[in-house]
Amino acid sequence: MATQDITLRYLTTTKIGEKGQLTIPKEFREDLDLGAGAPFAVLRLGNGLILLPEQRRFEDLCNQISEILVGAGVSTGALLDALPEARERVFERQYGKKSFSARAKAPRRKTRVPRG
Repeated sequence: MATQDITLRYLTTTKIGEKGQLTIPKEFREDLDLGAGAPFAVLRLGNGLILLPEQRRFEDLCNQISEILVGAGVSTGALLDALPEARERVFERQYGKKSFSARAKAPRRKTRVPRG
């Protein structure tokens, strides 16, 4: 894997092919350890695009999260215990309702059906 160099520099020019594909020169693919089908995040910055290999982005994000949690003294067990509630909050914020699993776990109210 390439060393983590944050210096911005011009690398090369490439063209978009007929099917919208970009070619990344071999030396850069090898330096970044990118194989065929490697996923990229495409970010728009004003009139420009930033292509970021997903694996590196994911690894960087994991490292940042790990450092924050270790620094805060959060144990693996505490983190795992908090996940179900966090999932429910995200689901409710996204969809405006509780998930099926949350509704299934909720205590049921007894309702009387009038018999006639």
